[in-house]
Amino acid sequence: MSPIPVKIRMRPIVLDCADAHALSDFYQKLLGWEKTDVQKDWVLMRDPAGAVGLSFQAEPGYQPPVWPEEPDRQQKMLHIDFLVDDLKAAQQHALACGARPAAEVFFSGVRTFYDPAGHPFCFFTDPQYRWE
Repeated sequence: MSPIPVKIRMRPIVLDCADAHALSDFYQKLLGWEKTDVQKDWVLMRDPAGAVGLSFQAEPGYQPPVWPEEPDRQQKMLHIDFLVDDLKAAQQHALACGARPAAEVFFSGVRTFYDPAGHPFCFFTDPQYRWE
């Protein structure tokens, strides 16, 4: 692969939603991250470990995505994967935070949920990963 002519780093992933504050409250409970910038229709949260953070932007007319996709319905644009050390404990925690479980299991060893704005996210484990 040839080098690119400019430095590029991934920064927070932005999730559109009806209420940036409500959705950021959910992810604050789920992840334990602090909000680092709070505005009227925008909230930024950074991962204290230095990984990519999340931002939440309120959009008028926001329509929650449907996943799996259905014809003539709002399609998902992305889903977020989270590595966890204990899948069962993570599932219980997500439900306690207000996540909705997906009706089906899409992949073995992966559990899918929907946040309060309808964005899908998945939990999975990796026995090769070394937690600090």
